[in-house]
Amino acid sequence: MSLKKTYSEKKPSCRVTFKVSKADAGYASRVNLAGDFNDWDRESIPMKMLKNGDFSVSLDLEKGKEYEFRYLIDGSTWINDNEADTYVLNEFHSENSVVAV
Repeated sequence: MSLKKTYSEKKPSCRVTFKVSKADAGYASRVNLAGDFNDWDRESIPMKMLKNGDFSVSLDLEKGKEYEFRYLIDGSTWINDNEADTYVLNEFHSENSVVAV
């Protein structure tokens, strides 16, 4: 898993590329990204499967904020990003990944 941040000099946003490796996704046929930025909608941000089996998606997020997020594997298993900036406890007694932009 990884997070790549590309800051814009002209816009008040940062392009964040979220990636789940094939090793982390296992035999998943789909991976979705959910978090503060989409009200934790489980389906609105599907990640694209790359030729090498990794999953990836890019979002423009407002600079100067932190966003909680997780990956949803095949609609049933939540996983965190092992390269997140930090982690916070959630209401389900587990953790959410956090990306700071």
